[in-house]
Amino acid sequence: MREVFTMAGKAAYVKFDVPEDVQNMALNAVEVARQSGKIRKGTNEVTKAIERMEAKLVIIASDVTPPEVVAHIPLLCDEKKVPYVYVNSREELGKRAGVQSAASVAITEAGKAEEDIKKISEEVSKLNK
Repeated sequence: MREVFTMAGKAAYVKFDVPEDVQNMALNAVEVARQSGKIRKGTNEVTKAIERMEAKLVIIASDVTPPEVVAHIPLLCDEKKVPYVYVNSREELGKRAGVQSAASVAITEAGKAEEDIKKISEEVSKLNK
């Protein structure tokens, strides 16, 4: 397996560091939205949700191999002004989304996670400068 890393040892598509507490908030929001709202799982579904302006928050795993699978998502989110956050593990992201593993997840209907998504978006806007 070939991985593309930046100098800091992170995948090239990871544009900013996300503190553990914000990652945990994002993972919890995925789980709550899955139960009370709607989510889209997988790179193709997430890409469509962003392009159609349906995504409220996008969560991207930072351990995806090959990185080209999700490398376009941060750029697309920036273009469409959709907030996004990175989490360390695609397995943990998948578990919260109700599947074995997920490279990315889009929350399209927040359900009971509405307040959490607002907090995460505020935190991410501070990080992504």
